[in-house]
Amino acid sequence: MAPGACVGTVYRQGSRRVGQAPRRPAPLRGTTMEIHISKESEVPLRRQLAEQIVYLVATEELRPGQALPSVRELARRLKIHHNTVSEAYQDLVRRTWLVRRRGTRVMVRALEEAPPLGRAGSLDDLINTVIRVAREQGYALQALRDRVRKRMLDAPPDHVLAIEEDAGLGRLLREEIQTVIDWPVEVCSREELAVNPGFAIGALAVAAHYAIADVDPLLPRDRPAIALTFSVAKEHLEMIRKRREPSVVAVVSVSQGFLHTARSLLAPALGRRHVLQEILLPLSDPKALVAADVVIADSIAARQIKRRDVIVYRLIAPVSLDYLADAVKTYSSA
Repeated sequence: MAPGACVGTVYRQGSRRVGQAPRRPAPLRGTTMEIHISKESEVPLRRQLAEQIVYLVATEELRPGQALPSVRELARRLKIHHNTVSEAYQDLVRRTWLVRRRGTRVMVRALEEAPPLGRAGSLDDLINTVIRVAREQGYALQALRDRVRKRMLDAPPDHVLAIEEDAGLGRLLREEIQTVIDWPVEVCSREELAVNPGFAIGALAVAAHYAIADVDPLLPRDRPAIALTFSVAKEHLEMIRKRREPSVVAVVSVSQGFLHTARSLLAPALGRRHVLQEILLPLSDPKALVAADVVIADSIAARQIKRRDVIVYRLIAPVSLDYLADAVKTYSSA
């Protein structure tokens, strides 16, 4: 979709009258997994399933290394054809969100693991474990002491570098990070960082937690990236499900990726009862939102929309912003 395009997705009439409340699709629930699939939506089932799994990974509802249900088990629980589940899994494996290993179920791609240090009960226990592991690997205590001291005394970073492939999401990361810190925030993609490693000089890097395994090899080993978790959207979904009257639900964003995921995530809540309107900023038509009953916008779009009833979705989870703010404060006081 070209910048400024305004796309309305209209759900056609089926055997049930348009405007009639859809049957709420049964969710798939587990200890950390909840998926809603709607057979009444025009969004293909495979796409609904795939993008909702992407959302669950991005918000850490599904954890790195966590196994997903088998194809037939998930198909049975969602009451859809097993080929649909298989195609969704294959798509996510191809896009590296999931991995498939021989003899195991499909699982969320795991972050690169550090050498095992055991379960330290306290900071002293952790230090003792590090000393033991270093000695077992042939490092002298003096070398360990000097290295730790150098890491602590190295010149601290003076800006944040957000690493993100989607340009729109990169803008959102910069916008939301800038609200909690005073440092400058720069943005680049992994490809740009690989071509020009100088981007990392003097930077405190951040990236979505699911991209850390790809980002860290591009950074100095002594300053890995801080992982960011994205916010859940349960309140936004529940608000749409509770609307009694047929409504036009507009989603407005600076990111095409944001809109792509929102389309599949909202599909079960929309059903055929509501109409979805997707708008990629900048607005080409100032009146594009006149007919919208509900407007959900990202943090940048919300500032540009001339409506008081905009519902804001903030991309970065508050706990991640708090952690980043504390890290910046620590470096600033060093």
